[in-house]
Amino acid sequence: MALQDRLDKFKKQQEKCQATLSSIAASQKSASHGSANGKNAPPAVKFSNDTERLQHINSIRKAPVGAQMKRVIDLLLETRQALTPEQINQACYVDIKANKDVFENLRKNPKVNYDGQRFSYKSKYGLKDKTELLQLIRKYPEGLAVIDLKDAYPTVMEDLQALKAAGQIWLLSNFDSQEDIAYPNDPKLPIKVDDDLKQLFRSIELPRDMIDIEKDLQKNGMKPATNTAKRRSAAQIQGISSKPKPKKKKSEINKRTKLTNAHLPELFQNLNNS
Repeated sequence: MALQDRLDKFKKQQEKCQATLSSIAASQKSASHGSANGKNAPPAVKFSNDTERLQHINSIRKAPVGAQMKRVIDLLLETRQALTPEQINQACYVDIKANKDVFENLRKNPKVNYDGQRFSYKSKYGLKDKTELLQLIRKYPEGLAVIDLKDAYPTVMEDLQALKAAGQIWLLSNFDSQEDIAYPNDPKLPIKVDDDLKQLFRSIELPRDMIDIEKDLQKNGMKPATNTAKRRSAAQIQGISSKPKPKKKKSEINKRTKLTNAHLPELFQNLNNS
């Protein structure tokens, strides 16, 4: 009796398997028929969709300390938010907790503020809007370098141009370094200048060397906003020449020059007789 039960159970399993195989065959037949009619078959399932992302994360975490720090600082500058190590890891894949060198260098970096829990970007001047920007510039009548203001807050450059257009500041380019300097235009001191005095001022020829200009300013009791002598000496120590390289004289074609484009006679109409 037990044997008969087992045989019946085995037959039922066979029937179930046969039904499953028939169903698979029918679905494959309908899929091939659908593709023949121009229908797109469903994409094959990929079991390694995450492989490329994991390789990218691994390459970031194996990068030099400086490269990982730059990714974090760029993230803090872009977001302007205080982020935990976990949030930084999630956003740019730099694992600060697992890399002690990156953590310590970020904590000591002058562009980064760390309060014990979160990292945030630290600009040279902690400004929030155009009003604070104008107040800061008015504290520096000798001028304030724009390069030190660029990272104060996201729209600082637009606000500088707006203040200039409103006549509240001056943006002048440094003659020697070509860097913009922001000067306050004090509204309490409206000055009307005669045309004769303007013409006289414009007729004065300034020295061509910035060092001579700085010396003349110092002689008249004014502090220059630049120190050209110091910058040039530093450039020489680093092997950077402050003088422009002379332009290489363009070689001229003469009759002794071997011509390889003889089939284009119009190129050689101005040959020198020498």
